[in-house]
Amino acid sequence: MAESNLPKGYEPEDVEKKWLDHWDANKTFTADPEADGESFSIVIPPPNVTGVLHMGHALNLTLQDILCRYQRQQGKNVLWVPGMDHAGIATQNVVERQLKEEGLSRDDLGREKFIERVWDWKEEKGGRILEQIRKMGASVDWSRECFTFDEQRAKAVRKVFVKLYEDGLIYKGNYIINWCNRCHTALADDEVEHSPKPGHFYNVRYKLSDGSGELIVATTRPETMLGDSAICVNPEDDRFKHLIGKTAILPLVGRELPIIGDTYVDIEFGTGALKVTPAHDMNDWELGRKHNLEVIAIFDDEGNVNENAPEKYQGLYKDEARKVIVADLEAEGSLISIEDHEHSVGECYRCKSVIEPHVSEQWFVSMKPLAEKARAAVPTDTQIYPPNWEKVYYDWLDNIRDWCISRQIWWGHRIPAWTCEDCGELIVPMEDPDKCTKCGSSKLIQEDDVLDTWFSSALWPFSTMGWPDETADLAKYYPTSVLITGFDILFFWVARMMMMGIHFQDQVPFKHVYIHALVRDENGKKMSKSTGNVIDPLEMSDKYGTDALRFTLTAFAAMGRDIKLSETRIEGYRHFVNKIWNSARFALMNFDGKAPEASIDDAKGLANKWILHRLEEVKDSMREGIEGYRFNEVAQTMYRFIWNEFCDWYLEMIKPDLYSDDESRKAPTLKVLWTVLSETMVLLHPVMPFVTQEIWSVLPGIENEDIATVLYPETRDHCRSDEIVKQMDLFQGIVSGVRNIRTELLIAPSKKLEMIIRTSSDEALTLMNESAELVKFLARLDKIEAGPDARGPEASGAAVVQGNEIFIPLAGAVDFESELARLDKEFAKLDKDLIVIEKKLSNESFVNNAPAAVVAQERERLAEIDDKRAKLTELKDRLVSVMK
Repeated sequence: MAESNLPKGYEPEDVEKKWLDHWDANKTFTADPEADGESFSIVIPPPNVTGVLHMGHALNLTLQDILCRYQRQQGKNVLWVPGMDHAGIATQNVVERQLKEEGLSRDDLGREKFIERVWDWKEEKGGRILEQIRKMGASVDWSRECFTFDEQRAKAVRKVFVKLYEDGLIYKGNYIINWCNRCHTALADDEVEHSPKPGHFYNVRYKLSDGSGELIVATTRPETMLGDSAICVNPEDDRFKHLIGKTAILPLVGRELPIIGDTYVDIEFGTGALKVTPAHDMNDWELGRKHNLEVIAIFDDEGNVNENAPEKYQGLYKDEARKVIVADLEAEGSLISIEDHEHSVGECYRCKSVIEPHVSEQWFVSMKPLAEKARAAVPTDTQIYPPNWEKVYYDWLDNIRDWCISRQIWWGHRIPAWTCEDCGELIVPMEDPDKCTKCGSSKLIQEDDVLDTWFSSALWPFSTMGWPDETADLAKYYPTSVLITGFDILFFWVARMMMMGIHFQDQVPFKHVYIHALVRDENGKKMSKSTGNVIDPLEMSDKYGTDALRFTLTAFAAMGRDIKLSETRIEGYRHFVNKIWNSARFALMNFDGKAPEASIDDAKGLANKWILHRLEEVKDSMREGIEGYRFNEVAQTMYRFIWNEFCDWYLEMIKPDLYSDDESRKAPTLKVLWTVLSETMVLLHPVMPFVTQEIWSVLPGIENEDIATVLYPETRDHCRSDEIVKQMDLFQGIVSGVRNIRTELLIAPSKKLEMIIRTSSDEALTLMNESAELVKFLARLDKIEAGPDARGPEASGAAVVQGNEIFIPLAGAVDFESELARLDKEFAKLDKDLIVIEKKLSNESFVNNAPAAVVAQERERLAEIDDKRAKLTELKDRLVSVMK
């Protein structure tokens, strides 16, 4: 028998590098819009240029790659666009930290030099994640790599900004925004991360101006009271409605505040009286606009108290101002009490600093006109999976606020707007202007702010296709087929892409959106560096191979359910990779270096007919699973088929044929083996691209070396047979029944046994007559007696399979006396251990004083002994019963 063309052990590192280089060199995944085939396209959620691959990325990439490789197998013209996001704030922070280590700041360099420095960093160290994406086996088209800040994307951003401005959907105005004092920039609502934090309710006395009484106001931020404009009560609140129209005195400041009425105030919350500070609270801003209140900002951009507050507090940072103000309130008798209170605190998603609501002049996109069409498009034009995310999508769009798109940083798309110094005209042109369109002056000043990073990435589905140019890619591949992403950017990105795609292309940007779940640790906890439970995908890939990692993620990617991941599970699927490898080596040794020439239609025997039937079922299951985004079912189907059916049953069942001198048996069986192995590699390829490609490349008779370009195996309906399935179920039951008897009665695997089977039907008898030799081979039997009247001796191991009674005569197979003596020794040892443990656990001093873990361990040992004793008792009773 010839030596295998595969090494004894699978070495993923060498295999992965070889085929990654091969696919790159051969441009295997480079799309051609002029080529035949229905289009299938995906744009990768662009990772930040500062990013490093984490397990969420690994899951996202694996699922996208499964779809792309599968759709190529369906003959589709597939484009998968890779790229990165310039990540304005995050990237600027990285470079500013570098400058700080050099004793410099961005202001020391100036805008142009600083941006040059960021570009240098991007070229030298940014984008490491792209190589990590490549390592995951992602079959992207690297020739079309995009960057949200490259020339073509800048062209698209400029076109969109100008057009939205001309359409009246972009405007500039004063508004309350989320402000990060650390990053010195505005943030959109969905760039603020909210989490519960311990805090306090400060109950403060506001005296009525006419001296007739007072109001107690509860606040979590007493420092902002310096900017109070009113006190608000619910007009339906009997306690306070008579005060509406009066005024109260602001403590520490002395300013008179109007008392207003609004049903916004929750009667049951706090004291029922709300201080209104329009400049420093989002909800208060809306109340202020509604009731025409004065807007008094008392913090500057740095978070320090400004000139609008009493001189005593000016210059204090907001946290320090709180301490001083609380002390002063207490000193003047205005502080009634302080209560513990947990409340939601907003933090910058980049630097984690506490966000300060801040009124300033910013640029905004008017969202409601865009949101209406985006809402109406789901689920008519775009389906979201799982569908429960539709409600979340609707809720956000229904309650959407205008989008603040300006950021006070330098790295990003600079807002293409100029103001004339002479006449004040605001110009928003497609080309940089050299003079004012109104007065002709050349004194023009461009906006310093840049656009929110999400503005450019909202255009990703069509800007990556070359828009605003009319490209072949845009005509062929837009709208894209599916977007796979995490739920955390459903608003940041998905909804905004929907709005922009519909507005600028009159079509939704994708037909399907699949929201994948979180990857958590094995206990269901969110992975975080602080917790120390992060599993690094790159380490796992290096340790167990990329295929093992990909298969693990696929196996647990059930729609709508978080993944509980552990290294042990990845290691377990590495064993599966080895199983595949070893089964292929076995097959290759039998092929003897050449492809079998016989026809599968000439193959005889239950094993061949059954495995061909199951192969057809697997094709159906894989197709349905991938197209329905039921990725876990895809993995489960392949695992069961390869490990349980192909390896554990089929390969064992065909060994008599493979070792036979009868070519009429051997040749067709080899052809079936070759067919099943080769087609299984194609079916498994989207999930495990590397091991399947390596095995494929050494299969004899393969014309196309690159499995990534091989079409999905054709169906063979003539190979389907429900009758074969019934026969195989009975066959497996009989063999397993004998094996179970052997295991339960501790009969050595090498001991040949006899089997007597009392058949319950003509079909069962026919099966036994036709498969007797194979049953003997697999169950290690010397002799089989079968028939409707067959019966075994009293001293027999017995089992019933589908109404057929199996008897294994035990005379000569089991030394009953020796076995019973051995069991008695086991009982004696267990009873001795039992006495010791029970004595400890009955001792109150031990139970009360020993460490809890020690006591628990003893109780576990007691349970283990009880369990083992029960099993030994069952075995002894079984032996005694068959001896009678």
